[in-house]
Amino acid sequence: MKTCLLYVCCLVSFGLLAQDYHKTFTHIQKTEAKAALSQMLFKANSNTGNYDVKYHRLEVSVNPSVAQISGSVTTYFEATTNLNQITVDLASNMNVSQVTQRGSALSFTHNANDELIISLPTTQNQGVLDSITISYSGNPITSGFGSFVQSQHEGNPIIWTLSEPYGAKAWWPCKQDLNDKADSLDVYITSPTFNPSNNAYVAVSNGLEQGQKINGANKTTHFKHRYPIPAYLVAIAVTNYEVYSHPVPNNGKPFNIVNYVYPENLTVAQNSTPITVDIMNLYTNLFEEYPFANEKYGHAQFGYGGGMEHTTVSFMGGFDRNLIAHELAHQWFGNKITCGSWKDIWLNEGFATYLSGLVIENLDGPSAFKTWRQDLISNITAFTNGAVYLTDADTSFVNRIFSARLSYNKGAMVLHMLRQKLGDATFFQGVKNYLSAPNLAYGYAKTQDFKAIMETTSGENLTEFFNDWIYQQGHPSYAVQWHQPTSNQVIINVSQTQSDASVSFFEAPVKIRFTGTLGETQDETFIITENNQDVIKEINFAVASITFDPDADLISKNNTTTLSVDALSSSSQIHLFPNPAKDELTIIKPEHTQISEIKIYNALGQLVRQSGWTPQINVASFPSGLLFVKLFTNNGIFNKTVLKD
Repeated sequence: MKTCLLYVCCLVSFGLLAQDYHKTFTHIQKTEAKAALSQMLFKANSNTGNYDVKYHRLEVSVNPSVAQISGSVTTYFEATTNLNQITVDLASNMNVSQVTQRGSALSFTHNANDELIISLPTTQNQGVLDSITISYSGNPITSGFGSFVQSQHEGNPIIWTLSEPYGAKAWWPCKQDLNDKADSLDVYITSPTFNPSNNAYVAVSNGLEQGQKINGANKTTHFKHRYPIPAYLVAIAVTNYEVYSHPVPNNGKPFNIVNYVYPENLTVAQNSTPITVDIMNLYTNLFEEYPFANEKYGHAQFGYGGGMEHTTVSFMGGFDRNLIAHELAHQWFGNKITCGSWKDIWLNEGFATYLSGLVIENLDGPSAFKTWRQDLISNITAFTNGAVYLTDADTSFVNRIFSARLSYNKGAMVLHMLRQKLGDATFFQGVKNYLSAPNLAYGYAKTQDFKAIMETTSGENLTEFFNDWIYQQGHPSYAVQWHQPTSNQVIINVSQTQSDASVSFFEAPVKIRFTGTLGETQDETFIITENNQDVIKEINFAVASITFDPDADLISKNNTTTLSVDALSSSSQIHLFPNPAKDELTIIKPEHTQISEIKIYNALGQLVRQSGWTPQINVASFPSGLLFVKLFTNNGIFNKTVLKD
């Protein structure tokens, strides 16, 4: 998805990035929404659903000084049902001069719904492969999609495209749904050899450049791409680029990161882009080899305010590290595996955002990564509602689809919480399995596909986790009460309120840091599955304070920790004897105190008895050791300890 970041002319420190992170991502959201608003009115054409695209060959001519395109597109396709005609997406203002099949002209109509309907000479049976060639020309800018731009930089003409999500048909005849990728692609771009100032024009597209052919005053550049690609990720750009590369060793299978930049920004770019190699190596080590390593990765500067992750070549408005990290991450999450619907957009944007956080973790260290997470949590919890997963109604609102708070930031933090829940080894192995799944790799995925793979990898049922944090809305707030009844035991009570009624209780691992009177610290993680849950932990020092979620691993807000002094004072009026107890335990309480429920836990924190009020409890069958008695009263919840002989 296009990531619109403020253009930064030089690398800035992480500190500045951390301070301005959400200002930046608000800018992302606004610019994406503005760019995609008109395109969102156009949905996948159901009339193109009866064939499977196998291959495109684009042969186009452009002049960066003129808002015009002409050429031909040859498409190989396989019929998924018996066909007498084929429908192709193409903006109605484009002029189609002819359609041919193996040299023979075909009849066609081009309607106001942007449909090019082509009559086939004979029925094409299901499973049969055939091809057509469409010759066309026109001014794509007048179609209003904003996917084809003719402009200038420092007085130099430039043409560039950005088709996401439904703008490809503005400049080339295609099938632009989000469920059919072409298996491969060739792009031939013909343009003038030089611009009006006699600077050489350089063409950019997907895949590996195969060579250039000079024909008088024109030059044709050929790019070959041999990986599956959807129509919206096909792109071209032409201007007077300066070109330089960074080699990537890639474990003995080297490829190049090729940078196409404006001459006026060459020095800035050369100082900024080398970090791409480090980020590439990081992603490769964490997940898998770069998905398009047989070709290239690259950056092409363009006139948009941020970036767009076109397959093998991200179009960039600037070269700050966060933008580089985000767009590169999309090559795995968005390009290799593409979200299967708008409702699942977090599989693109949440992952790309989290991977930019992993760059901070690995290049800047844990403290910087914690600051990054705190910034995300603050943004996510600024409102009480909002789910990562979109409803059908949500997909009608472009601002909701491109919500920086939900699709990007909450999606990223939920991935971090899943990592904390499963552990690093299981989490990263699960993501590797997701990327390599035969039914998903170089195709499309939905949230349930990702969930199923993470469950298979971990052996855990993640339904509750996904329901709470992905499908439902809001976030929790925690209140923790604690006291230390013995020199080596601490009892804590954890209660939770929810910001949105869609979730009755958020289940998540909860980390608590115990700090001693002499500065000792001990971190413990607890699985909290119910409200007002008591947890008993052995702490072998005098505890002075506790800290909830000390490392900012949990989406939550307004958490409190309280030493339950009042409870201890009231509790002193309730007595349990004998202590130690062997057979029977008696409870003595003030007349005004009403006890509604009694829970008894063993030293491992396991519930061994639960009952209503009774003054005598038979403990003969309990094992020897320390027992923790939890009393639910009209004055609060009190905790007592008893030694069982």
